[in-house]
Amino acid sequence: MRSKRRPFEYRIVVRYSEEDEGYVAVVPELRGCSAWGRTEQKALEAVREAASVWLETAKANNIEIPAPLDKQPVSGR
Repeated sequence: MRSKRRPFEYRIVVRYSEEDEGYVAVVPELRGCSAWGRTEQKALEAVREAASVWLETAKANNIEIPAPLDKQPVSGR
């Protein structure tokens, strides 16, 4: 039986890096959360794992966890 995976709510930015000869994926809301992969898919998989560890560590250390950008309040001003 497969466990149901929660949807990932944070934005992920992926770009190709000539210098690294692969893809770098970043979660902008989670400071320092990034990962590398030889393919775009591998970078996405790696950064989701990195974000999971980031969030677990933040919870364990009572560090404030930022809301995903799509859930943050928007001001019309």
